[in-house]
Amino acid sequence: MPIVNIEIMEGRTPAKIKNLIARVTDTVSEELDSPKDRIRVLVTEVPKTHWGIGGVPASDIPNR
Repeated sequence: MPIVNIEIMEGRTPAKIKNLIARVTDTVSEELDSPKDRIRVLVTEVPKTHWGIGGVPASDIPNR
C-alpha cells in the first residue's frame, strides 16, 4: 500500500488540497500500477510561524 506524505505551508483552500490528493493518487496509481483504493495521501499543513525560510519564520516574510 503506497503512502505519500506531503507537507505544505498553511493557506491553501480545501478545494486545492482535495485536487492535490486526487492528482497525486492518480499519478501514483499510474506509475506503480496500484489500485487507487490502496493509495493513501497524507497532507500536513504547517503554520507559517513554524516554517523557516533563511532563518526566519515565513510569517515574518511579506507575501508568504
